[in-house]
Amino acid sequence: MEATIKQIGRELLEGLNQLLWPAVCVNCGGNISSGEKVLCGECWSSVLSGASGDYCPRCGVDVSRYAVVGGACPRCQGKEIFFDGIARGGIYGEALRRMILLFKNDKTELNEMLSFLANSALEGSSFYGGIDFFVPVPLHWRRRFLRGYNQSLVLAKKLRHSQAKVNTELVRVRHTKAQPTLASEFQRAKNVAGAFAVRRGHKFTGRNICLVDDIKTTGATLNECARTLKEAGAAKVFAVVLAVAGQGESKK
Repeated sequence: MEATIKQIGRELLEGLNQLLWPAVCVNCGGNISSGEKVLCGECWSSVLSGASGDYCPRCGVDVSRYAVVGGACPRCQGKEIFFDGIARGGIYGEALRRMILLFKNDKTELNEMLSFLANSALEGSSFYGGIDFFVPVPLHWRRRFLRGYNQSLVLAKKLRHSQAKVNTELVRVRHTKAQPTLASEFQRAKNVAGAFAVRRGHKFTGRNICLVDDIKTTGATLNECARTLKEAGAAKVFAVVLAVAGQGESKK
């Protein structure tokens, strides 16, 4: 009887709290019900709808599985791509785009939701079982200082794996322009060329690496990181990202 009274009291208190201080969606600001956490149902449905489609395992863009030939889709056939495969949480659509931008601007409480997407994509990938290290795409120290944290490192620490560890021996040695300010694929590739290096005494030789980043648009940053890692002796380099842009929706 006492337990029942306590339970009723907790429920009344929760109801009063919801009435006086209604919870809001961290993504759109709308009210959420007591059964929802962090996101409202509309935002969560939007995120999941972008995560459910087929995509190219080589470049990550939306494509029918029947259009993938030899592990590549028509858009990436013949392109020089240094990473060996990619897993994505979803497409860079409205709800997920807003979440990622908020995550990069101090809304680190979104990490739980975003890491769920990344882990789901990673566990469904063909390369999940063979990863030795998760390597977050590094920020230059100047940008890291201004932001206060590297969102890719925050995400990497939330990835679940029985053997892979987070490794930060890939570093950015040159400050570059922000990729979203550059329109063309050529400009983006040129911007990050030679911008990365590995630390002395690194552990990448002969290992399988999974790069971790928030967004892939043209893939120039991931490509340069993968090239640097392979030159350092990495056997395979894969990537997991929260979203892939460049499919008709707004870019990063």
